[in-house]
Amino acid sequence: MTAKPRSSALYALFKQGMQDPPFETAPVPGTFDFKGKYKYNKWKSIVEEGVTPEEAQKRYVELIEKLKAKYGYDESKEPEQVGR
Repeated sequence: MTAKPRSSALYALFKQGMQDPPFETAPVPGTFDFKGKYKYNKWKSIVEEGVTPEEAQKRYVELIEKLKAKYGYDESKEPEQVGR
């Protein structure tokens, strides 16, 4: 699968935290939408864990902070131009 574990965790936490749409009413990906199914199943696993929207938001922020520390995020740094 092309999705990276961190990005799929972020996706699942974001979807659960926002509840737009709620999981119960979210459309199920089609048969051949493998990436969509993978993301949907990650979200489903968060729901089945019993993670509330508030807890998902907290975990999302914690994961972002860990990634910022790991990759040396510098708020004052100008974004780099890519592909020019």
